[in-house]
Amino acid sequence: MPTSFQPSRPSDSSEPSESIQAFQQSVIDEFRANGGKVGGPFEGEDLLLLTTTGARAGAARTTPLGYVRHGYSLLVVGSNLGGPRHPGWYHNLLARPMVEVEVGTRTFQALAVPAEGARREELFAHVVRAAPGYGDYQAGTDRLLPVVVLQGAEPDDWEGPGEVRTLADKVMEVHTWLRGQLRQVRAETDAHFAARAAHRGVGAAPVPGLGLQIRQRCLAFCQALEFHHESEDGHLFPGIARHHPHLTDVFDRLDAEHRTVARIQGALADLLAGIAIADPQRFRTELAAMSAELNAHLDYEEDVLLPLLADVPWPPVMP
Repeated sequence: MPTSFQPSRPSDSSEPSESIQAFQQSVIDEFRANGGKVGGPFEGEDLLLLTTTGARAGAARTTPLGYVRHGYSLLVVGSNLGGPRHPGWYHNLLARPMVEVEVGTRTFQALAVPAEGARREELFAHVVRAAPGYGDYQAGTDRLLPVVVLQGAEPDDWEGPGEVRTLADKVMEVHTWLRGQLRQVRAETDAHFAARAAHRGVGAAPVPGLGLQIRQRCLAFCQALEFHHESEDGHLFPGIARHHPHLTDVFDRLDAEHRTVARIQGALADLLAGIAIADPQRFRTELAAMSAELNAHLDYEEDVLLPLLADVPWPPVMP
């Protein structure tokens, strides 16, 4: 890769002008029409399409970006051509860490995690070896260029329910994913506190705050949980209730449990508002409360509702 290559040129403007937006769209269209290949100044270079959700308006926004592989992960850099501000897509993924990535003809969901400290330095050095232009961007600004790791969105211990044929299977798939995400956030948080407690001797102990890895995964879990419960309250539960009016007490209980979980989720969201998690010990306490309430809620919902959904095909059969 030549030193003069500018990997982020198609995308890095925090407030894109109409001309930049038009150029970006032409790159996106060419990328999708040609299986991820783009000509012109980016011919032969590694490009991906990153779709983030707007931090304010909530609208999907797709950005072409240069990337560098690192093991099984992909790295993108918020270079903004060496400008003084982070690009808009970076602010979006801090607010909503679940992103969509297109590489070649493949599209997948990913968790976007900015690297921190020594790991950021290690990964940035790796990026510069592959794409030296990023070193020039860093040299031209006082801003530390973010290095974002795009990693698989599934928890390490994720095991889906297998083939999804019924609505019951689909509900179990979502529940299993939520349980796995929550379990992984708790494991990473516990490991952080254990490392702090075990520190002895010279050298710095782990920082008191919790890292972006934990923040981003927990934020993604909270957003997925909120969407899941809104879908249940708005569509699934009313549909079942119409056919099973004798389950009024069940849905009253599920509604109350949703409100309880939402209160805990709100407390977690408050602690996730900044780049560093505020009050790590309180965060750990709220996380334990979420785990107890949510797992009990999911267990009850599965016991009562899954038998009613076992014969409902998924995806729905269109009339």
